[in-house]
Amino acid sequence: MTAVSPLQDNDPSGARLGAHVRALRRARGLTLVQLASATGLSHPFLSQVERGLANFSLPSLRRIAVALETSPVELIAAAEAADGTAPPPRVETYHAGDSAEPMSDFAQDPALPLAHGSRPFLPMTIECSRTEPGETFTHAEDEWIMVLDGSLRLELDGVETLLGPGDSTYYSGGVLHRWWCAGGPVRLLAVKQQAGR
Repeated sequence: MTAVSPLQDNDPSGARLGAHVRALRRARGLTLVQLASATGLSHPFLSQVERGLANFSLPSLRRIAVALETSPVELIAAAEAADGTAPPPRVETYHAGDSAEPMSDFAQDPALPLAHGSRPFLPMTIECSRTEPGETFTHAEDEWIMVLDGSLRLELDGVETLLGPGDSTYYSGGVLHRWWCAGGPVRLLAVKQQAGR
């Protein structure tokens, strides 16, 4: 059961998140009823989300993201974006250890976005410690990943490959994919095209 609590009337992040969810839903050709069926969340609740009138848990956000073929990190990045009238800064620099942000869930693994706002692509680091394949994902946007540390098992459209440090893979939108650890934890750098960009 999803707890619904009203957002503050002046909370622009909820409105931006809701607008982004609505835009993605329409871009995917889904009605609110179809999205409700795909997520197991109620139609009225999703309507409140799209209008920026409801808060929800990370599991609910994840269900919405998976149904819209995106990730919770992308939805959160949309909520953090500027109001749309001002472009994001031309330069955004992160130094290792500078960020105090908590890691967010990207599909099944913790991820840390390395850029914010309305950008054409989202770079992030991902920490994977799962040794089982888990569920398969697909999204309309392209994605590139590179292994920084560890060994990663990557399955793309049913074909499995092993990647080590420095190895990378680019795959187009629509490719079924999933990954898991070949041994110990794996750290990845991922760059995902933002939905609608």
